[in-house]
Amino acid sequence: MVEWLTVKVAFALVSFSLGELGDGLNIFQGIYLVGLGWNEGAVGIALSLMGLTALIVQTIAGDIVDKTTSDRRNFLAMASIFTALSASAILFVREGNEDHALIFITKIIEGIASSFIAPCLAALTLANFGPERFDEIMASNILWGHIGSVVSAVFAGSVAYAVYPDIKYCFLVIGASALVAIIFIKYLPQGDLLMGRGFRGTSNNVDSPSVNIDANNQFREKEKASSYWSVFADRKTCILCSTGFFFHFANANVLLVLGELMGGDNEDGSTKRSAIPLISGAIVLAQATMTVATLIGDKMTVMGFGRKAMLLAGLMSLPTRCALIIYWKDAGDTYLLSTQILDGLGGGFFGLLHPYIVADITFGTGRFNVVMGLTASCFGLGGTMSNYFGQVVVEKLGHVASLSGSLIISIIPVILFGVFMPETIGKRGGLNDKETEQLKDKTPKEETSYAQMT
Repeated sequence: MVEWLTVKVAFALVSFSLGELGDGLNIFQGIYLVGLGWNEGAVGIALSLMGLTALIVQTIAGDIVDKTTSDRRNFLAMASIFTALSASAILFVREGNEDHALIFITKIIEGIASSFIAPCLAALTLANFGPERFDEIMASNILWGHIGSVVSAVFAGSVAYAVYPDIKYCFLVIGASALVAIIFIKYLPQGDLLMGRGFRGTSNNVDSPSVNIDANNQFREKEKASSYWSVFADRKTCILCSTGFFFHFANANVLLVLGELMGGDNEDGSTKRSAIPLISGAIVLAQATMTVATLIGDKMTVMGFGRKAMLLAGLMSLPTRCALIIYWKDAGDTYLLSTQILDGLGGGFFGLLHPYIVADITFGTGRFNVVMGLTASCFGLGGTMSNYFGQVVVEKLGHVASLSGSLIISIIPVILFGVFMPETIGKRGGLNDKETEQLKDKTPKEETSYAQMT
């Protein structure tokens, strides 16, 4: 019945479902709450709480996923359930400026739960496929995550437009996505627990990922994780954190400003119905471009292109995007919407190369997931600050001033990464290119189905 369900396909299906979960369709939740009578300040607090909580929790979550001897699939399933339940709590908000505590508390829970999703999925990928095929499978996971986000945005936007102003039914996609994710998580093998945290592990047979847990625990005694300080203070880790911080500090506010330029509000402050297709279109166009960028990045990686060149291309898309929005601010919605292609290119390359570079830096240290969490926290801090300060500038000085600030800041990560970051491809876990190729040659290419493994 499940002969077709190879391990790679199971990861793709889980990634697709988690991509539909996304960030809980926050932009549509904001529109809905304003329509119910919430003021903009309360909406801003609600939507910021998830990000701020994740900012605090992500590094801790990564460390827990690294150190755990429990099944990481259970962490992933529970995180999916709590993310979906807390995001769906908006369905129970009453009309008027009511139920603030319900949303605030559930947004905190959502921030905690969602912080475990990315490190669990990355750890399971590394545990099952090892460092030699991590890039290939992670690219597939990210690709299907973007496709899930596209489907989610199209569905939510269509439902929201059809039932406007009572758009709450579009949030049912969140619960359905979590259910699908949980169904397919059980088909993910546990893999090698040690390899999942960035140790060499006990087996290189990545297409038959089951592992003897007793042998794994015996091998654990021989492995010792590097100190937090040695990993966190590593030059490459610091540069990646700084690059991501400034990139997201410049980038996050741009979509908000773009939506304000394209959309417009009703007299009561609620979002116009005509703005919903534009907002949904902006998300879809960016995610669709991220999908293409992920495919291109994966192919370029196979061809031997370095991480540095590809990430620099993604970083340079942001100042170009800011300049075009400033230039086209009065040219019409079509021109403004088209700039989301550049957002997709930047986000696609950055999202793909982030786990690649972290794996390059940390494999062999036993600190893979905690560094994934640390870097994600730095990126989230940049995004949170961008949303706050960007909107303050909009309020005081206008949209062009805010975009000009993003344009100037977006040059900083280009310089940081271009000048100070060494190339990391071929350096994973101390392996050179020749040794990596030898390991790849020893790895069987046939995919193992779930039925064969059981």
